[in-house]
Amino acid sequence: MELRQLVYFTEVAKREHVSEAAEALHVAQSAVSRQIANLEDELGVKLFEREGRNVKLTPIGRHFLQHIELALKAIDYAKQQIEEYLDPERGTIKIGFPTSLASYTMPMVISTFKQQHPHISFHLRQGSYKFLIEAVKKREIDLAFLGPVPTEEKGIRGDILFTESFAALIPKDHPLSQKRSIALSELRHEPFVMFPEGFILRKIVEDACKQAGFSPIISSEGEDLDAIKGLVSASIGVTLLPESTFYETTPRYTVKVPIELPLVRRNVGIILPNHDLAPSVNVFYQFVKQFFAMLDRYQ
Repeated sequence: MELRQLVYFTEVAKREHVSEAAEALHVAQSAVSRQIANLEDELGVKLFEREGRNVKLTPIGRHFLQHIELALKAIDYAKQQIEEYLDPERGTIKIGFPTSLASYTMPMVISTFKQQHPHISFHLRQGSYKFLIEAVKKREIDLAFLGPVPTEEKGIRGDILFTESFAALIPKDHPLSQKRSIALSELRHEPFVMFPEGFILRKIVEDACKQAGFSPIISSEGEDLDAIKGLVSASIGVTLLPESTFYETTPRYTVKVPIELPLVRRNVGIILPNHDLAPSVNVFYQFVKQFFAMLDRYQ
């Protein structure tokens, strides 16, 4: 079994078309077909079946693909480590982050790091809470920033970097907008603008409302912070957001009001896989821990 055969196999499986796979690989179609046939002969099974001009994985082919994708990622990771051991300052780091950290935390960390390590590059991927956890486990990304840091996920480890409170975001003309702080129960009859079901920020807000003795009336949903803030600006409802999402500005026609009871907070940190880090990834990881430790000392 040759590495070339496995690469050809995954490309055909992805495109479901031999000629398109050959074009993407910059080789002749006959070469791809021959290597796939050799692989099937060696394994003693059919990996593909024809459907008109396309090909589809057989059930055993789908099972084989899952293992080969993991194997190829491990090989790529090994090559990356060798390259970075030769020059840790020229690696590429794949980082995941949620929308709640996109406007302030991530730019602050990346720009400061780049000043000290200008030749290390980044591939950034925004995603949902569950997506980022799975992406780290599958080695699709090297690490991810998350809040809160998961504590019971197998295959990953995490470090808490800081803790932050949530505040209410209220339309400017709302009666509660004049108050210096509110109890969360004062919003029990208000329509809420929330992230969709399954988003971690929605769960935090729903749990806080439950602690305050009510279930939020959800009038609208948005999948990113700009949408949520925009709906509040339009007086569609109120919402709760982490303090870090307000660092740059509070949206027009809205007011940020601290919540005094109950205290709504989350920790924010970084998660990594349970294996040795590539040198450039480790350089970034150590930097991030020191960076937030220093910020904590000056706050």
